[in-house]
Amino acid sequence: MKLKFTPATLEKLEKLVTEAGYILRYERGTFQSGYCILESKKVVVLNKFLQTEGRINTLLDLIPNLHIISDQISIDSRKLYEELALH
Repeated sequence: MKLKFTPATLEKLEKLVTEAGYILRYERGTFQSGYCILESKKVVVLNKFLQTEGRINTLLDLIPNLHIISDQISIDSRKLYEELALH
């Protein structure tokens, strides 16, 4: 799947994460991989200094590590999630 690095793509990925029940925050910090998962609280913290492309790439790396139940997300987010899972 080829994603474009646009604000619209970033918005779709952010929506997927939040619909899955995670709180998505952008904070400053020295994150090794650009993000930090606080699994017990379902909070995802991304480095706020990342540009759009960096945020998208970080979310693409992150989403497979999240516990996402596809029945609990919208149809559009489910399609995106399934496309990401296939690659």
